[in-house]
Amino acid sequence: MGRNLQNSDRLRPIDLARGHGLSTQAVRNYEAAGILPAADRTPHGYRTYTPRHARALGAFLALVPGHGHRTATSIMQAVHTGATDDAFRLIDESHARLLDDRRTLQAVESALRDLAPDPGPAPSGSGGTFIGPLAGELGIGPATLRKWERAGLLSPRRDPLTGYRVYDEADVRDARLAHQLRRGGYLLERIAPLLAQVRSAGGREPLEAALGDWRARLSDRGRSMLTGAAALEAYLRERG
Repeated sequence: MGRNLQNSDRLRPIDLARGHGLSTQAVRNYEAAGILPAADRTPHGYRTYTPRHARALGAFLALVPGHGHRTATSIMQAVHTGATDDAFRLIDESHARLLDDRRTLQAVESALRDLAPDPGPAPSGSGGTFIGPLAGELGIGPATLRKWERAGLLSPRRDPLTGYRVYDEADVRDARLAHQLRRGGYLLERIAPLLAQVRSAGGREPLEAALGDWRARLSDRGRSMLTGAAALEAYLRERG
């Protein structure tokens, strides 16, 4: 390919790749996937790109941090097949997921704030509390606690002599948190992974720090969506 291409609107694959920190194979893959418009070809069959391809690639790379690679790919594919409304729907769905994640975070934060600071029911002689006192504290029936156990929310140990369920301090905390989330309308299958986060964080205090990180990630995601939207709008406006 002649060097006169440097003085025209034409870009070689390596020019497009270097401009975005990619390999030429990645550029070819993006074209094949419909992320980029089809490239022109020289008489010898070499691909040539234009500033339009560079803007399409920039829009895609701006969409990825906020929407993820798969959704960003689908958005650009929709744009290049003329299905702009489908692209907008995909963007709307990403925003809806972000809003749902924000609401989940708020629910967990609210549940943690509402947790009573006291250590809960008095420990039984076996070093914990039995199902009756815990159910009474929460204002629910023992059957509800057993249902939560089957759903994986709680995992009380068994007293070796009586076989009764014994809830230790962590179990009581998880039961309280589950109760607050249930009052907020959350389904058991959505509560289970949240309680798993509490346990993996090592308790309430570490979780509060983790929630701060979670909040920051959601804010970053929201800002990235704005950046991606601006890049996509610029590309759509340029395409006409």
